[in-house]
Amino acid sequence: MIIEYKNKYDEDIKALFLELQTYIASIDKEKYNIVTNEYREKYFEKTMQEIEKYKGKMFLYVEDDKVLGLIVGMIYNEATSSYDFQAPMRGKITELVVTNKARGKGIGSKLMQKMENYLKSIGCKGIILDVFAYNETAVRFYKKHGYSARLIEMIKTDI
Repeated sequence: MIIEYKNKYDEDIKALFLELQTYIASIDKEKYNIVTNEYREKYFEKTMQEIEKYKGKMFLYVEDDKVLGLIVGMIYNEATSSYDFQAPMRGKITELVVTNKARGKGIGSKLMQKMENYLKSIGCKGIILDVFAYNETAVRFYKKHGYSARLIEMIKTDI
């Protein structure tokens, strides 16, 4: 079942954030991503502040009173028009995490649909998200859900 954020699940949420960061650190070829002792608390605090500041929402997928997945989305920008750029209001998905033991059950897809519906309901005409290039599973997931690359960041480390 998908519900809006409730603080009684804070420890489950922190555990999901830590699980994702641990995975990202393990696949990071440059080893820039790390997991520190304060990661759980600081990342959770940062995320909650961003949700508040940017009209965001966190939806949780809960089964047997345990959070198996979550998604965070917020307003990325108001409609923008300048001398070289024009874009409608867009949302941004900053987090989508499903615990490893619950993957492959459609939880991520259900969370995506819930967030897309929310962002559309508040006037967003598009959604942006960042995905770590080495996370090939996530790249495939987002492509399957209709997302495509708009900007590509490249790196050279042997200088």
